[in-house]
Formats: sequence, structure tokens, C-alpha cells
Amino acid sequence: MKQQALIFDMDGVIVDSMPFHTRAWDLYLRKLGLDATLMNQKMHGKHNDELLREFLPPDTTLAEIQRMGAEKEALYRELIAPQLETSLLPGIRTFLDRYQALPKAVASNAEGPNVQFVLREAKLAHHFRYATDGGQVKHGKPHPEIYLKTASLLQIDPIDCIVFEDSQTGIDAALAAGMTVIAINSHRATLHGQTFEADHFLEPQLVAWLEQQLT
Repeated sequence: MKQQALIFDMDGVIVDSMPFHTRAWDLYLRKLGLDATLMNQKMHGKHNDELLREFLPPDTTLAEIQRMGAEKEALYRELIAPQLETSLLPGIRTFLDRYQALPKAVASNAEGPNVQFVLREAKLAHHFRYATDGGQVKHGKPHPEIYLKTASLLQIDPIDCIVFEDSQTGIDAALAAGMTVIAINSHRATLHGQTFEADHFLEPQLVAWLEQQLT
């Protein structure tokens, strides 16, 4: 029997972090005298340096942008920490336990400290062989690099990887890597390309569908 693997995006799949990212950007940009409304519309699946470039003078240095991005992410972690457990996607712990024998990894555009923070503080790190973040690849999603890199680390053919994503950017990246996609669509966005869709990990239909794929 061929070996299959499960790969999970982080934000919106393992943890419903968007409200905390939104709040962090609002607080951080307001401190700088900037309006965060446009930022919050554009931030889904993008790196901080891409986002900040649109708000800052063109001569802003990369070092300054990275410093500002790190400050915003530290604020995000401070905001989410007291509510991390209740912000996990419904059923994610049970789901990971159910498939503990399968190779699993995280592949997220998020900043490395955020990925490690969530996995460590939520005590989920032991479920994943690898956690690939946006800082470990040259091209973020929708480029397939992060998924191809993660499959290579797992030593699993991309065609045998099932990806859990919540954004069109992430779905496009996984499809470009030749993987099967399950959309965890808790915010009921209009998404395309996924083979199966569920609101969360408690849906019995999700387990039934996945069991068919793994036999």
C-alpha cells in the first residue's frame, strides 16, 4: 500500500487567527498614523513585506520593513495567547489524534515564530514531522514551492499528499504542486479547485471521505 501524507496550512485551518491578525494590524498601523482597512482586505495569504510595501514610502529599507513586520507579529502573539485554545479549529485535536500514524506536516506562509508559537503553546507540535513556514521558501503561495518542499521533506510523492487549506491562494499552491485539496471553509468563502470541502474537522462526512482515500 502506498504511503500518503496530510499537510496542513496554519492560519484558518489549525487556528482561527484572522481576528487577531486583523486586530494586530489595526493597533500597529494606527500607532503609525495609518489606516489598516486596506491592509485587512489584502492580507490573506501574503507575506508582511509584500503588505507593508504598499503602505510605506518606496525608499523604506528591507531591514526596516522586516523590523516592523516582526513587531506586528509579536503583537499578534500577545493578543492570541490568552485565547489560543478556544481559537483552534473545532475538532482539530481529535482529528490529528485519529490520524497520528500518518506522516503530517504544516506548510504555512506565516512567519516562523508564529507557526512555532501556535504548535508549541497549543501542544500540537508532536503531531507534525515538519513545519515549513514562509521564511523557508523563496516564493510564497500561490507558488507551489512550499508544498513541494514539504513533500520532499516528508519523502512522499506530491500526488500522495492531501492538503488542508482555507484560502484560494493556498488551494492554488497545492494544486500547482499536484496535490489533492480539502478546503476547511469555516468562513464560507467562495473557493475553487478543492476535491472536498468542510466547515471544520468535526464533520462526519470529512472523516468518511478521507477514509475512502486512504484505503
